[in-house]
Amino acid sequence: MKFNRKIIIVLSLIGMVGCNADYLQLEPTDKVSADALFSSPEGVKTFMAGLYYQMPIEDFNSTPDNGISWNTADANINGHFPIIITDDACGSQRDDICHGPWSFYWWNEGYKLNRDVNLLFSVIPELKVSEEEKDALLGEAAFMRAYIYYALAKRYGGVPIITEIADLDDQEAMNVPRSTEKETWDFVLENCDIAASLLGDGDGNRRRGTKWAAYALKSRAALHAASVAKYWDRAPLSGAAKDAGLVGMDPSVAAEYYLACINASDSIIKSGRFSLYKASPAGPEEAAENYREMFEDPNRSLDEVIFLKGFTLEGVDLGSNQDNWGNPAQTAGAWPHPGRFNPTIEFVDAYEDYSNPGQSAPVVTTVDGNVYNYDGYDASRSYLEFDHPGDIFASKDARLHATTILPSSIWKGVEIIIQGGYIQPDGTPKIEQKAEIEVDSTIYYTYGGSNTKLYSGFDPTGGNYTRTGFLFRKFLDSQYVPKLGWNYSLTDWIDFRYAEVLLNYAEAVVESGAGDAALAEEVINDIRHRAAHTTDIPLSLENVLRERRVELAFENKRYWDLIRRREYHTAFFQTNRHSLVPILDLRTMKYIFVRKVILNTNPHTFLEAWYYKAIPGIGSNGLIQNPQY
Repeated sequence: MKFNRKIIIVLSLIGMVGCNADYLQLEPTDKVSADALFSSPEGVKTFMAGLYYQMPIEDFNSTPDNGISWNTADANINGHFPIIITDDACGSQRDDICHGPWSFYWWNEGYKLNRDVNLLFSVIPELKVSEEEKDALLGEAAFMRAYIYYALAKRYGGVPIITEIADLDDQEAMNVPRSTEKETWDFVLENCDIAASLLGDGDGNRRRGTKWAAYALKSRAALHAASVAKYWDRAPLSGAAKDAGLVGMDPSVAAEYYLACINASDSIIKSGRFSLYKASPAGPEEAAENYREMFEDPNRSLDEVIFLKGFTLEGVDLGSNQDNWGNPAQTAGAWPHPGRFNPTIEFVDAYEDYSNPGQSAPVVTTVDGNVYNYDGYDASRSYLEFDHPGDIFASKDARLHATTILPSSIWKGVEIIIQGGYIQPDGTPKIEQKAEIEVDSTIYYTYGGSNTKLYSGFDPTGGNYTRTGFLFRKFLDSQYVPKLGWNYSLTDWIDFRYAEVLLNYAEAVVESGAGDAALAEEVINDIRHRAAHTTDIPLSLENVLRERRVELAFENKRYWDLIRRREYHTAFFQTNRHSLVPILDLRTMKYIFVRKVILNTNPHTFLEAWYYKAIPGIGSNGLIQNPQY
């Protein structure tokens, strides 16, 4: 459902259970009367809206530093979103990756929402509604409970499982110990099963829990659990939490979780209720536009969307800010801080070239084909030359063009100028520094334009220009004009979509050997066909993971994929991220490209302890802390 401002204000009060006795008419003070709260359909709808609003959906308003739903009255985070802290992207101003125990925290908020869901469970039997309606509410409550503990488990490992509202005077009941990590994941999957058994198809509603949303959550959660178990030994931890089983699982249990993922995914696949949006494009250009428009307005693609979070009204706690932060400087409107999301050349390299299907296609910039030299411009090297900056990407996968703004891409009818320098007629380079030169009565500028409104790259002024050579396109609204203010974007967020389920299935099959390998290969190629690939590729882990990275790009999956597969500490061990700098050679009037370390950035290392977050408040709650905190 889409909520108006009045409902949002009311539900924020309802969310503070135990804090507003007059409004909620608590009888007694630790329990809400079912009659008082659920005396009308509107009361039920309002309470449910409050629960959905609090769910840990990692959408446009999810941030590493400030938690989930950070669309406050001053939502100024300098564009520091999850998409810029992996190897996929860097910020134009921020350089850090996931930085320790409190990033992506969600503990107090999680248990607050859990209390509200427990309240819902407790009052459903008292409601004066049909048994069918009670079952539907129980199903939604189970879906929310599963989502809560999924969000907690992937952050903290084993956590206290609390299914009833505790007596505030019973300190022993309040201090619930942590369950093991395996028990927590099992609890998540159990509640997904309960939800799926009680919920129906949703009658086309993608904004509330359905049977299919429950299966999609189980598919995602089970794959995460399976990966943690299988790859635990890549980054093993020790200490009291490990000894008690609160973090980590034996690799032998991975198989049961992979099978759970396969079965949940298969339920969706075999249902026939979902399909890929515009699965058979005429060619790459059409494929790119189809893919882009799916994220610009997910309501166009409800055959693929399984569950989404809707945004209807502008303002505090309502809209988002991704259009403001994400637009290039040239289309920034009144917003003073654009261009904050900068995809890396590593990310661009992951996409295939149509001429060589089934392989990542790193962007070749030199005659010798060396794509791993990041030392910057070298006059002794022979660079490939291009008449137009976009020519170097001409045969790249359509999804790259739909996901990123490339040098000289057209966005909102504007050619986006991303240039990092020029080579002077005497051969002297001027790269990533502001300069101009007159050649044959024409003035040329290192950044491709005479003032800061005429280009979108490499100028360090204000942190408003890409440092990598690429900008963000996915999710941007082509009709939105950035404004001076917060929370004006209304693009809906797709939380679960059919393509992810297919990718989960394929990964679980190839990792475990269970399931239908022929079907897994088929669905991977179905996703590729939607991107205008015409050559099928075999099922392999490398192919599945590459497809996952490019298909789900910037949907806040990459961070958790590196976490669950225990690859973050190897991806970031004194690691630099890199840029691709377009340079105009004034001797030939051709463009060359230089691969280099992103300007003004540092190497980063991910510590193995960061695979789990620190648990707050252990001095008072008596919980065992996670390793190395």
